[in-house]
Amino acid sequence: MGSSSSSYAPKTIYLDVDGKVQKVGVQFRWKRCTSNIFFLPVYHRYNKEDMFQNVLSQVADQFSRAFRINELKTEVTNRLAMLEKRVELEGLKVVEIEKCKNDLKRLRDEMTSRGGGRVNCPCKYNFDDGKKVTPRRDVPNYPKYTLSQETVEALKKPTFDVWHWEHNEMLSCLEYMYHDLGLVKEFNMNPITLKRWLLAIQDNYRNNPFHNFRHCFCVSQMMYGMINLCNLQVWYMGILMTAAVCHDLDHPGYNNTYQINARTELAVRYNDISPLENHHCAVAFQILSLPECNIFANVDPEAFKQIRQAIITLILATDMARHGEILDSFKQKVDSFDFSIEEHMTCLKMVLIKCCDISNEVRPTEVAEPWVDCLLEEYFMQSDREKSEGLPVAPFMDRDKVTKPTAQIGFIKFVLIPMFETVMKLFPQIEEIMVQPLRDSRDHYEELKQIDDAMTEKKKTENMSLVSAVLSM
Repeated sequence: MGSSSSSYAPKTIYLDVDGKVQKVGVQFRWKRCTSNIFFLPVYHRYNKEDMFQNVLSQVADQFSRAFRINELKTEVTNRLAMLEKRVELEGLKVVEIEKCKNDLKRLRDEMTSRGGGRVNCPCKYNFDDGKKVTPRRDVPNYPKYTLSQETVEALKKPTFDVWHWEHNEMLSCLEYMYHDLGLVKEFNMNPITLKRWLLAIQDNYRNNPFHNFRHCFCVSQMMYGMINLCNLQVWYMGILMTAAVCHDLDHPGYNNTYQINARTELAVRYNDISPLENHHCAVAFQILSLPECNIFANVDPEAFKQIRQAIITLILATDMARHGEILDSFKQKVDSFDFSIEEHMTCLKMVLIKCCDISNEVRPTEVAEPWVDCLLEEYFMQSDREKSEGLPVAPFMDRDKVTKPTAQIGFIKFVLIPMFETVMKLFPQIEEIMVQPLRDSRDHYEELKQIDDAMTEKKKTENMSLVSAVLSM
């Protein structure tokens, strides 16, 4: 029988083999036989079904990779947009800060040009020109509030909420304290003079974020509470209360470090020695030198001299630069303390006014925490000014470095608790209502710091991951 053969044109197939694309040619030939026709492949790498499955698998894998890349691109785009927004907001803040700095500089330049010299930290009163504080000579007319029994009892406790009271109400509370402690009777004060004096005190506190009349009231109210707890003599009560009321008069909102570094009028006047505290004393006795405001007018001259010296000593003790010196002196006396020794009593009074001056953390958290915000605001105002004037900036005042927890933890642990625990040796009754709240406050801020640290670490990890993802694209 005859036979013949023929073939189809070659076919080309592309296959992915071990990650490489290979071109495979396939040609089929057929032979005619007498009884059958059959096909013989010249080259056959895979059977048809396996080859089709492999192609589908490769296509699916490519689609999957494409979707993952798109998802990553979307995530990176979103995060970059968030970062751009954050940078934009921070940029706006910088612009606003620079604008404020320029405005402050312009105002200082104007003040300098008008006054003929640099005025870094103007005082409300210029003692060189012979002028004195001018009080209100009319009969004081702030409303007389009748304090409820609940308020009267609350005034004696550190839990008293000072944020719920207007200035006139605080004046009435201070007036009540002087009457309740028997000071009006002991020092033969004219009740109208007491009113005028309190109004003059209020008028001579500036509207600073922290060192203002409400702070004056806080310190005085805490002193009133400690006096009730410690059962001190009336003579000492009058000195302690009056020093507390006057301790920050005309505070400019910038601390002694700024005064000294900027060489302000106050620093020059007081030779860099507690310039603010000396100024508070001077303003206090400027007010008392006026007959209309002299609550000690009926005290004999020798007694007034002692009162004046005692008040000056206490106000000067509020300079935190002297904290270690004063506390160490008290620690040496506390174990053998003698209330009949004047030196011991002077040291105790200095420590008591220091405790009251920095006692906000003794109060409940909802009362104490707003004071931290106020203090940090005042600190930041000073540090911004120091930066603009090229002066040294304390780290605990720098808005770029300090946080609320970091600001409070060290202060509570190393300043407040040791001082109050030392006073507790002499007056154990303060532990429950003053020392324990300080320990609770320390724990509260340590918990906040742990949360802040965890969030910071999380953000750092996220940013590292984002950068790695972008670099790998």
